[in-house]
Amino acid sequence: MTQPAPDAHTAAPAPVPVAISVNGEPRTVPAGTTLDALVATLTAAPSGVAAAVDEAVVPRGTWSATVLAEGHRVEVLTAVQGG
Repeated sequence: MTQPAPDAHTAAPAPVPVAISVNGEPRTVPAGTTLDALVATLTAAPSGVAAAVDEAVVPRGTWSATVLAEGHRVEVLTAVQGG
């Protein structure tokens, strides 16, 4: 007995959610989410933003290559001016 051909209109399964913490709060993100994508959901600030994963500062130039994984602890900090 042969298996039917996959339906071309069948959607691919949704990415599995990944549990992380962001600034101490639990959060789930789709598997494959990068640090730059996460930061973009938190702030629109073009500068003055720093990010760390598991207590290690991640240089801005590598955010797009930093894929978040189960259990990562992410801290996103925005500089504030004033007195």
